Amino acid sequence: MWRRIFALVLKELTSLWKDPKTRAVLLVPPLMQVFIFSYAATFEVNNVPLAVWNEDNGAVSAELVRRFAASPAFRVAAVPDHPAAAAALLDAKDVAAVLHVAQDFSARVLAGRTASVQLLLDARRSNTALLVNGYAATIVQGFALERQAVPVAPIALEVREWFNPTLDPQWFILPGLVAVLSLIVSMLVSSLSLARERELGTFEQLLVTPLRPLEIMIGKAVPAVIVGILEAHIVIAAARLWFALPFTGSIAVLEAALLVYMLAGVGVGLAISSFARTQQQAILGVFIYASPAIVLSGFASPVENMPELVEWLSRVDPVRWMLVVARGVFLQDMPAEVALQAIWPMAAIAAVLLGVATVSVRRALR
Repeated sequence: MWRRIFALVLKELTSLWKDPKTRAVLLVPPLMQVFIFSYAATFEVNNVPLAVWNEDNGAVSAELVRRFAASPAFRVAAVPDHPAAAAALLDAKDVAAVLHVAQDFSARVLAGRTASVQLLLDARRSNTALLVNGYAATIVQGFALERQAVPVAPIALEVREWFNPTLDPQWFILPGLVAVLSLIVSMLVSSLSLARERELGTFEQLLVTPLRPLEIMIGKAVPAVIVGILEAHIVIAAARLWFALPFTGSIAVLEAALLVYMLAGVGVGLAISSFARTQQQAILGVFIYASPAIVLSGFASPVENMPELVEWLSRVDPVRWMLVVARGVFLQDMPAEVALQAIWPMAAIAAVLLGVATVSVRRALR
């Protein structure tokens, strides 16, 4: 039995490696996606285009405007002189915010009275609007405290950032890419296996071989697991060597988690492959599954912020648990017993998915 399985595994790996297009698909896109995601997908908001509508000609308002212009978070992109011009800039998305200083701002500040400035935000980009609001509030608060006649008792807030002291968003994104890209590749390889046999006309030949359905499933699953783990290590190497991402945890814990995680992904891929009649259908099935799996995983937005029903649904998503292990091993030296709390749900999910795949493959081979 093991000789037959080994022969099938070798045949699958050989067919994958002999095709130049397949080699390019397995090696080039992951590296491209690592660089694109790492440099383009960022949670920082800098150089925000700001319009300044200043109706006050006083020195106090000019100082406040200079504070905004000097901040790295803002870039003064326009200076409207009436409400319609400010509204037009927001409507056209030429600016993300408009700072409006009223005519009596300087006079009220110098008289010791309450003065206010207005910030108009483009809330169509809600995340950017929240961050811009926070930046502007910090600038205005600092400006107001410096001009207070009565000094206030100093209160020092000491902040220490654990696990990511530089607050680099790449440290958050790259461990997630290890999970996301390896899952997609393992599902693609496994889902294309039987569909490729059907398209090439070798599916009937596979049925008349001495291979049993379970042996065929193992022979199709092992190459996908190998390729998925290889893909994960390509991303890890790029993260460590190019982006200098720290790795503080145990490599053994990461390898164990990756193996269980790949089994879950291969289970999905084989189930899709048993139903797909063409490779195009298999690829479509992979992306139909991958899109909600990535959204539910917490790759971009925290799982804790999701509605309770959706959060419970994410518990059957293997990507969610692999993200916990990947980020924990890279950034916080996650102990093995803590990682096990995320590995055993992946093992349970893998067992269920492989069981479904086994039944599906047996039906497809009848």
